[in-house]
Amino acid sequence: MPADSPRQTSASAGSVALPGTDEAESRMPVTTWSARSVVVRVLAAVVAVAAGAGVWGCWRLFVDTFAGQHLERAAFDGATYGQGDLWRLVRPGLEVVPIIGVVGLVVAVIVALIRRRLGLALQVTVMVLGANVTTQLLKKVLFGRDNLIGGWDWHNTLPSGHTTLAASIAAAFVLVAPRAARGWVAVVGGLYAAGTGVSTLIGQWHRPGDAVAAALVVLAWSSAVCACTPQSAMDAPTARARWTVPAVTVLGVVALIGTVMTAIAAWRVYPAQWDTTRAQEITAYLGGASAVVASSAAAFATLLVVRQLTARRVA
Repeated sequence: MPADSPRQTSASAGSVALPGTDEAESRMPVTTWSARSVVVRVLAAVVAVAAGAGVWGCWRLFVDTFAGQHLERAAFDGATYGQGDLWRLVRPGLEVVPIIGVVGLVVAVIVALIRRRLGLALQVTVMVLGANVTTQLLKKVLFGRDNLIGGWDWHNTLPSGHTTLAASIAAAFVLVAPRAARGWVAVVGGLYAAGTGVSTLIGQWHRPGDAVAAALVVLAWSSAVCACTPQSAMDAPTARARWTVPAVTVLGVVALIGTVMTAIAAWRVYPAQWDTTRAQEITAYLGGASAVVASSAAAFATLLVVRQLTARRVA
């Protein structure tokens, strides 16, 4: 058939052929791809709203209730057992988080610019700054802490600033990483965010709910910027997500195990009182650490899926 035949021209007018895609996928109508793009952006926005609601839920449960304050008090006191050696191990990492935050943001922006993704550089900047400013506003302005249990009258510390900074930088690298490598960047980022959050518990800088809320703040902002992904931040049409499913699986398993351990610990400690035993305090502490790990893993698994969907160039 001649190359310029009316039949071939007509068949091509309603479809888009993308390099590197199979024939069935590349011949899908443009309108179908556009509808899918809208759906994934709405999905990202829903994730952002749900994560934001989760931040409020953490405050409401752990800070604004008698049972929540006692449960976190037990976890806080449990951190004193074996603290010396652990604190010497993790303290240097916590002390350099602000430096890592500044350097990490600069590096992430440079990576985006090297990849010629100006919109992506703007995305990560907005996400990192937005998440960290939000955490400070929530902690110091919007969220209060009434002394419901007595004898433990400390100011509000939810969300954790160090955990937010560490998680937001890790999320920035998930956003700027090439599609093929993004999965394992998310795994490493989730582990780094979890390690930072647990370290704040070890040093008694924060309570478990503070670190959990920080992970949700970062998920809210990263999902929000993904919902607004510009064309200049899209992946190349031929890019393949080779490790997404294994990475999501790893993070999902970690989140599931952490959630189960948290539930068991809460069941064994609840209702916590001032006269909790040493065993109960250690259990609450381990449960709190498990909650931090679970929330970080779940947040980065969700972010990975959202990023892969919204960054896929489909038209």
